[in-house]
Amino acid sequence: MKFSESWLREWVNPDVTREALSHQITMAGLEVDGIDAVAGEFSGVIIGEVVECGQHPDADKLRVTKINVGQDELIDIVCGAPNCRLGLKVAVAMVGAVLPGDFKIKKAKLRGQPSFGMLCSYGELGIDIESDGIIELPLDAPIGSDVRDYLDLNDAVIDVDLTANRADCLGMAGLAREVGVLNRQAVTEPTWEAVIPTIDDAIVINNQAPASCPRYLGRVVKNVNVKAPSPMWMQEKLRRSGIRSIDPIVDITNYVLIEFGQPMHAFDLATLVGDITIRLADGEEKLTLLDGNEITVPADTLVIADTQKALALAGVFGGEASGVTDETKDILLECAFFAPLAIMGKSRRLGLHTDSSHRFERGVDPELQAKVIDRATRLVLDICGGEAGPVVESKSDEHLPKPVSIQLRRSKLDRVLGHHIGDSDVTEILERLGFSVEFASDTWNVITATYRFDMAIEEDLIEEVARIYGYNNIPNTAPVAALRMPDHKESDISLKRVRTMMVARGFQEAVTYSFVDPKLQELLHPGEAAMILPNPISVEMSAMRLSMFTGLLTAVGYNQSRQQNRVRLFETGLRFVPDESAESQVRQQAMLAAVISGNQNDEHWSMESKTVDFFDLKGDLEAIIGLTVSDEEFTFRSASHPALHPGQCAEILRNDRVIGVIGAVHPSLEKPFGLNGKTIVFELELDALLHASLPQAQAVSKFPANRRDIAIVVDEQVSAGNVVNLIRKVGENQLVGLNLFDVYQGKGVEPGKKSLAIALTLQDNARTLEEKEIAEMVDKVVSELKSEFNALLRD
Repeated sequence: MKFSESWLREWVNPDVTREALSHQITMAGLEVDGIDAVAGEFSGVIIGEVVECGQHPDADKLRVTKINVGQDELIDIVCGAPNCRLGLKVAVAMVGAVLPGDFKIKKAKLRGQPSFGMLCSYGELGIDIESDGIIELPLDAPIGSDVRDYLDLNDAVIDVDLTANRADCLGMAGLAREVGVLNRQAVTEPTWEAVIPTIDDAIVINNQAPASCPRYLGRVVKNVNVKAPSPMWMQEKLRRSGIRSIDPIVDITNYVLIEFGQPMHAFDLATLVGDITIRLADGEEKLTLLDGNEITVPADTLVIADTQKALALAGVFGGEASGVTDETKDILLECAFFAPLAIMGKSRRLGLHTDSSHRFERGVDPELQAKVIDRATRLVLDICGGEAGPVVESKSDEHLPKPVSIQLRRSKLDRVLGHHIGDSDVTEILERLGFSVEFASDTWNVITATYRFDMAIEEDLIEEVARIYGYNNIPNTAPVAALRMPDHKESDISLKRVRTMMVARGFQEAVTYSFVDPKLQELLHPGEAAMILPNPISVEMSAMRLSMFTGLLTAVGYNQSRQQNRVRLFETGLRFVPDESAESQVRQQAMLAAVISGNQNDEHWSMESKTVDFFDLKGDLEAIIGLTVSDEEFTFRSASHPALHPGQCAEILRNDRVIGVIGAVHPSLEKPFGLNGKTIVFELELDALLHASLPQAQAVSKFPANRRDIAIVVDEQVSAGNVVNLIRKVGENQLVGLNLFDVYQGKGVEPGKKSLAIALTLQDNARTLEEKEIAEMVDKVVSELKSEFNALLRD
């Protein structure tokens, strides 16, 4: 935001230099980006009046003038400006004057006519205003006065880069309040005579969206002269704030925008039909904006309308059809409070960015509207004349923001700042900020001001105390900390160790966005509700991810389209699952996910080229599970998942609780994600993985181990894992080794059956097992397998 130093000093005038003032503002968190003079360096330019203006006898484009500069004699000056005319008040550079660029004015003759000076344009004085001729000063400008003093050209424009949370400083009132707080000075607001209605004309406001527009004020002003010139002081203040003068009505609304940070709009009353209605657009209506562009207003966009049509995008841009023109006689002044979420993102979606939307998106003071509409009305009456009607207001107290009550504890303040600020100083700082403060028992109970939207928690108050007290006033004290061993359970597995294992197995770590394309996510998780962002970066990044699959599969497609034929990626991060039982209405879970595609190994002369399959990724996952030293706690169970191939999908369980899923991506998803060939993925909860069982030392048996191999035939639907688990249960302590070393289907095995070859290792720590005991154990295993799975020993 740009502002004029002299305008700021009308509100509050601390006894500090321009540079010191800028440093103060920067150190308070409102960074000053630049300080620019409002005009070039010049001297010897005074106000004069054109008392004679005639055509040059020898030049069509020159005029010979006589200028009254308040001296005994009139001054002859030859001028080529097309707007030079009798009675005009002008800026006269006298002989001896020095203009920007060290240009000195001397006596001269132009086509034979003497010229003792120069009539100046804005550009010749280094003033950034576009004009086709010389400066036209107000008719009441005092002749003979120094132009620099009359236009206050010793002023400077200070450009402040405000953070999004400091919307309260997007107006002169907020900046002055800030400077007043920093310098312990009172702020002098402008005063005006309150407007008393002289006519009964009024509008009816029909507010159909009170949550989006809790407060809307309107006032009719009739018989205004829109052709009246804006005062020079107003034009200059607007110019120094980076706003071009247009017409008096627009200038007045812009002026109060810069003065109080409250956007306003003026409608041509003659173009309105019926009542004013505040509503959401229907998604099909067209609106031509003030810049001439026609748009289709999105359905979720708030508009100001009459009984027939939309008039303006609420809080963003006015419509051309209802805008003030040279023919306007009667106007409707509008001043409203729009909820930030109702305006946020709407201008960006439509490719618009206005001073109004910039402020409403960040928040304006909901208690300011009545003051501002009265201020604007008074300016309209003083500049354009007219008659004002009563102010009509639509207000929803239920939806208006309320001041926030926050507790600030002395212990927390001292701990965060590392410095003690006296109780009275803290109280004074908070009160100077406009907050209501009560102090008792080392606790400040603070009720914030309505214009401070950024105040919500205790840390916000601590920041305010620190910056007003002055960061430079807080001594540099090195932190003191006692050395202490970190708290760490030996059974915990660090995430770094898991990442290292994944990298060691040929994976590369990926980091994808937490917000994804809702259409792609719907393909992976059909029917599952997801969190939709109210103001996304783009439509393709508008939903919070329900799993890591969306980002990883998109990354695989991206790599494959760039000739990366072998892709192995893993990622750790959060997924966001809507959950009404959770405090924040969403369950955030840390997950580990991985994906493989392409060949099993890089191309090599000693290895056969083979495409990855389900068991390749399952092997990588089992290696990670091996870190837990609890392999027996993890099992895999056949399952179904809408994103995975039927028959090639399994749930991952730990102690019979489902913690994840693994499988091949469904073929129907290959095209949407741009996948080329078979792709295998898994995802599981990190919390369920990062806990290991501590190994227990046991004596090595002195007695021999005995291996017995069995081959059993079972139905092909029987899970080998269930068979192994049953054998482990039956074998008890004497079964020290168990290995499924072959699965066979084919000649010699009936169709629909499969042969499982299993090695059993039997051993006892106290004695040598006899052959009879070994045989009994094997028979017991076979018997239980037959009973449970109808298994038969293979011949």
